[in-house]
Amino acid sequence: MDFNVLIIGGGAAGMSCALVIGSAMEKPYAKDKRAGIILHQRSSHLQSALLKNVFGIEPGTRGDEILKRGMSHLEELYPLMEIIQKEKVKEVKEIEGGFRVITNKNEYTSAEVVVAIGYTSPFRIKGLEEYLIPHKKAKVSKDRIQLKNQDHLVKPGLYVAGTLAGWRSQFAIASGSGAAVATDILTGWNEGEHTKVHDKLG
Repeated sequence: MDFNVLIIGGGAAGMSCALVIGSAMEKPYAKDKRAGIILHQRSSHLQSALLKNVFGIEPGTRGDEILKRGMSHLEELYPLMEIIQKEKVKEVKEIEGGFRVITNKNEYTSAEVVVAIGYTSPFRIKGLEEYLIPHKKAKVSKDRIQLKNQDHLVKPGLYVAGTLAGWRSQFAIASGSGAAVATDILTGWNEGEHTKVHDKLG
């Protein structure tokens, strides 16, 4: 496999997932692991967002600025999280031992995949159609969709995060969803021992 985990999507959920996993890449349980994110941000709802009610973020911060800062944060602090830019995922195929992720430019294999794109219909990634259902927490008139999941897990090795997991379109909710998926993946790497990553003063 090219990757142990590959995250699809660079919005609030995808970036949060990448930051938490990236922060753990030097831990003993992550030794020899390879993680990456396909960072296609142009369709993120954050592009048009103005954040005023998010804990820890200066009121009036633009969503597109958050996206830029997130990528810089990831590059500078957690370079072991590989960033794949300017590629758009077209298909996810299940293969022996994991998944094949096909973009408009390349193909990658990964033991685990996190799908963290928006909940807008129509859904444009082939191979996941059987998991699509109407979104449970959005207005019916908006025709939003989600992937069927149990606590973010669609099937073994395949996770979904953010609005596509059935959560409402709120920055803090999507971020938390991505972080939750990250800690589940790290727990698996840590032989099932419940795992989270914190930095502390001193």
